[in-house]
Amino acid sequence: MTTYTDPADDVVRAHQALAAAGQGDMVWGHVSVRDPEGRGVWMKASGWGFEEIDASRVVLVSPDGEVLSGTGKRHIEFPIHTGIMAARPDVTSVVHTHAPAANAFAALGVPLRPLSHDGVLFADPDVPRFTLTGGLIKDRELGRALALSLGNAAGALMPHHGLVTAGRDVAHAVLYAVLLERACRDQLAALAAGPLTTWSDPAEAAAKRAECWPPSQIEAGWRYLLRQAFPEGSPLREPAPGAAPEPTREPMSEPTRGPS
Repeated sequence: MTTYTDPADDVVRAHQALAAAGQGDMVWGHVSVRDPEGRGVWMKASGWGFEEIDASRVVLVSPDGEVLSGTGKRHIEFPIHTGIMAARPDVTSVVHTHAPAANAFAALGVPLRPLSHDGVLFADPDVPRFTLTGGLIKDRELGRALALSLGNAAGALMPHHGLVTAGRDVAHAVLYAVLLERACRDQLAALAAGPLTTWSDPAEAAAKRAECWPPSQIEAGWRYLLRQAFPEGSPLREPAPGAAPEPTREPMSEPTRGPS
């Protein structure tokens, strides 16, 4: 996977990529990157939209909410990030957005079915729901409770609020947020047309998770979003020195079809 040496640059990349994917909500929502020195998390300063983020609008926030670096104000919901980071040492990046499709789908109270490639990442078991509150996650206790609801999953729905995803790097965290929102959108569209009649069974969903979403394909989607977010020649659009070459998807064999 692509790695970057400066966590503040990763924060900029992540927000711009989410803006390109249509997950902005004016000045709300945020992405964090774990500080490699263990001081807390790097995240965008409050008061700015995803598409407005550059290095001057990134802050380092301690687990207690103190701004250790940067000149902006921190978001009140920093405990989303510090809580998940504390519970999940495997996680380097956390995303929280207010994706409309995720909110609408969460209000239905039905399982998220693997209707598409996107959905297989969040089914069998069903995507977790954080139901303790639909309000702001503004203290350490709520951050811990959210992390408990998320468990080891890639993402969780936050009914009446939005979604949260966690990944081993910014590429995974951002792609999980994009794919979770798309899976919710697909099911909303299907339900609007009538009751669901088919979706991948657990065996097919597991096979598709391995075939469709290996690290190389997360990387491919991440690089696509960076190309949409940054102009040609921008250093933030380019992979880190020594990163693997642009991944390509190998042709997949035709699936076996059952009787129709």
